[in-house]
Amino acid sequence: MAKNDAPKTAITPTRAEDYAEWYQQVVRAADLAENSPVRGCMVIKPWGYALWENIQRELDRMFKATGHKNAYFPLFIPKSFLEKEAEHVEGFAKECAIVTHHRLVAGPEGGLVPDPEAKLEEPLIVRPTSETIIGAAFASWVQSYRDLPLLINQWANVVRWELRTRLFLRTAEFLWQEGHTAHATEEEARAETMQMLDVYGTFAEEFMAMPVIKGPKTASERFPGAVDTYAIEAMMQDRKALQAGTSHFLGQNFAKASGIKFQTAKETEEYAWTTSWGVSTRLIGGLLMTHADDDGLILPPRLAPAHVVILPVLRGDDTKAKVMEYVDAVAAELRNTSYAGRPIEVEVDKRDIRGGDKQWEWIKKGAPIRIEIGPRDVDGNVVMVARRDRGTKDKATLGRAELVTKIPEILADIQNGLLAKAKQHRAANTKRIDDMKEFEKFFTAKNEDKPEIHGGFALAHWSGEPEVEAHLKDKFKVTIRCIPLAGIDGVADAKDLQEEGRCIVSGKPSRQRVVFAKSY
Repeated sequence: MAKNDAPKTAITPTRAEDYAEWYQQVVRAADLAENSPVRGCMVIKPWGYALWENIQRELDRMFKATGHKNAYFPLFIPKSFLEKEAEHVEGFAKECAIVTHHRLVAGPEGGLVPDPEAKLEEPLIVRPTSETIIGAAFASWVQSYRDLPLLINQWANVVRWELRTRLFLRTAEFLWQEGHTAHATEEEARAETMQMLDVYGTFAEEFMAMPVIKGPKTASERFPGAVDTYAIEAMMQDRKALQAGTSHFLGQNFAKASGIKFQTAKETEEYAWTTSWGVSTRLIGGLLMTHADDDGLILPPRLAPAHVVILPVLRGDDTKAKVMEYVDAVAAELRNTSYAGRPIEVEVDKRDIRGGDKQWEWIKKGAPIRIEIGPRDVDGNVVMVARRDRGTKDKATLGRAELVTKIPEILADIQNGLLAKAKQHRAANTKRIDDMKEFEKFFTAKNEDKPEIHGGFALAHWSGEPEVEAHLKDKFKVTIRCIPLAGIDGVADAKDLQEEGRCIVSGKPSRQRVVFAKSY
């Protein structure tokens, strides 16, 4: 193929040419978000926020189905609260934004300055997470074993002062949910931790079409102050791992720090056992990097803000009324149809712009189905249908009478196909490795100046020594993503992963294989 005949794409550079820049360009082209005037923060635009609302709605339904209730807690946390749990304060100290004054006054050289007379008695931390402030509330709410379990979730924003940011993946302020629960026994709290890990895993696979590996993190990767941290880990198209959600068993650490005590049925006093768990707008970044291509975003139908976009093709004023009447009728029929228990969302693009520009805008935004309707379609009582998961020129004619049955079937096929494709990608780039030279080759780019896409998930043995983790992180920027709890589709079953062996670095005995990867 001659150089000038190379296929053109809507997004440049392509994934293969510069994955990091490709990601930024897809976010921009899909009109999901943009950088704000506040360094490190983002403005989430309507299409991106609608996607978050759909994520929020489905997760909220799942939380409530497991007995949790929503509440809201203060944005500001007294510094003394954060200091109550030693590991917690150490883990978040470098990321905290602090409020020290409650008023501004005119400065001597113009502008505004903090009023020296308005200094707070105690600085307030803008919440990086809410264990400590919610712990204070739980301490007053819980008196007896009859008050337990306490199952609370909040949808909120948090601030972690990141210096190197990327839209959705890592920003100084982001949106999330954080669940916090208190229990009478360790057994109940551990069951809660695993239940919510399963909720996240189910959501990722069934709604995001993003396959994940569930398992505990190593001690060095645990949430500050937790006894155990569990995560769902997904492989992105550049073969790096994304931690997409976490569930923490906190033991009695935060209960002791916050004074969450209760009287047992035997009239003794004990500290509660607590958990916390959360996912954030990082999921949007994960969804993008799992499914998008070099023409833009591809949305799984179960989360798409619009399932179907109808594009009227208007040839002149004399046919406009006829076409628009037909378009509105088709839209109404589809809206009265459901897919996956949700009414089909239809958007009719009536803007007076070129048809080609409309087509490409919705391709880049990832709408699952595009329907074109022009005068000839009206005359033939048909529509032209294009699927986002196929080539941009791949279109099919459907009779109007078929729409209400065929469109839900097509949406289901797209959803299932995206999950299958993501699983195939993970399987193709996951490898059992028992030799250190092979491990080094797997995680070393051939082009050091401009690294190409390389690596993936290495299933290798680990002795349990933190020194091994530190060595691999320092030398290869590779970390242990999790210790798998179950087999991995298309790669290995549970028995295979739990076989005994020798550590990839030290050669010491190892109980099972763990997942090594470069990550976000």
